[in-house]
Formats: sequence, structure tokens, C-alpha cells
Amino acid sequence: MSFMLFLALLPAAVLMIYIYRKDKVEKEPFLLLAGLFLLGAATIVPACIAELVFGGILKVLFFEGTVPYMVIENFLIVALSEEVCKYFILRRLTWRSPHFNYTFDAVVYAVAVSLGFAAFENVLYVLDGTVRTAIMRAILSVPGHAIDGVFMGFYYGIAKKCSAAGNAAGAKMNLQKALAVPVLLHGFYDFCLDMSSDAGIFLLVFFAFEIIITILAMRKVNRLSVADESLVPETPPDFPYGDMGDM
Repeated sequence: MSFMLFLALLPAAVLMIYIYRKDKVEKEPFLLLAGLFLLGAATIVPACIAELVFGGILKVLFFEGTVPYMVIENFLIVALSEEVCKYFILRRLTWRSPHFNYTFDAVVYAVAVSLGFAAFENVLYVLDGTVRTAIMRAILSVPGHAIDGVFMGFYYGIAKKCSAAGNAAGAKMNLQKALAVPVLLHGFYDFCLDMSSDAGIFLLVFFAFEIIITILAMRKVNRLSVADESLVPETPPDFPYGDMGDM
């Protein structure tokens, strides 16, 4: 059991270390990241409750296994429930935090929450599965949550930058994208997997999607890491003798 637990937690730990090392300018406090990770793990409870409740309603309204059923289940129930819970923790713990002072911080925070969720979910699956289950989820499921976190953090960082610049409209729009884009990515991932059991073409679409989105996420992480910039507005120095231009 201890070996399976190790296999379940290893992918999240490796990805978290990778993202942490990409934060070149100013490392985030361990307690903050630990809180995000643990509360991210805890969000699996409200997410599962929401999925059970709305999933029960869905079965009353639609025939199970039909395309409308699969779309609603994967996009509007599973993906939306999980990403809303992650986003809620992200906003509550970081938006007003004094440590949130660089653009790449947003990616670190969002990935920490997402990997917390992924780690707990992975433990539930792997402890009840096999080594093959652990390997497949380490390759697909856990990185999938991390990728959703990268895109959530990307837009979350832009929103914070807009807010710091006094652009309320830009902040609102990018906060909406910080939730909407991960929901769409997550929903499409699940939808393709579910549909692949009936139509093999969806399995090809799934793997193509996985390759493309992984490359895009890695490029985005590298670019954001290099282009990391302060969110604190620069203020001109105070000269004790008034306007130096008058001299």
C-alpha cells in the first residue's frame, strides 16, 4: 500500500517542483503553497457532491450515453464543478496576498491548487487500482490538471496586472477567462475519453489534443517564467528639493 501511495503522489510532487523551480525571481512562501495544495485537495469533497447532485438531475432529463448527456456531464457538471472549486480557493487565498507581486506567481498558485486536487484524486484511484493505473494517470490525468492550472494562472496573472494598473474591465474579463478556459479544456479532455469507447476517432482526437495542449502549456510556462514582471506599480522617486527640472 505504501508503494502505491508513493506512486499516486509522485506525479504531483514532480510537477509541483518543476513549476516551483520555474519561479526565478522570487520564491513563494512554503506555507502559502502548502495551504493552496491542501485546500486544493479538499475541494474534491464539494466537487464530488456537486457532481452527484447535478449528475442525478441530468439522468432524469436526458438519456444516459447520448451526445447531449455526455456534453452536459463533462463540460457543465464535472469540469465546471471541479474548476469552480479550484478557482474559489485560488481567489480566496491569493488575490489580496502581499506575496502575489509578480505575474508568474499566479501560475505557481493555480498549479498548486490543481495539483492538490489531482494528488487526492489520484490516491483514490491508484490505491484501488494497479501499477498500470498509476502509470496511465501519471502520464495523463495528473498533468491534465496541472495544464488546466497553467491556463488558469495565465489569465489570473493578467487579471491581477490589469487590477494593479486600475483596469477594472480588463481584470474582470481575464478573471472570467481564468475559469472559462480551464473548464473548456477539462471538459473536452473528459468528453473525448468518454466518447472514445463508442467511437475510436475520439481516442485519436484525445491524443492529438493532449500532445498539442501539453506543448502549448510548457511553452507558456517557459515564456512566463522568463518574462516574469512585478505587479507593484512603479512610483517616481521623491526629490527633497522639488522638481529637478527647474534647476
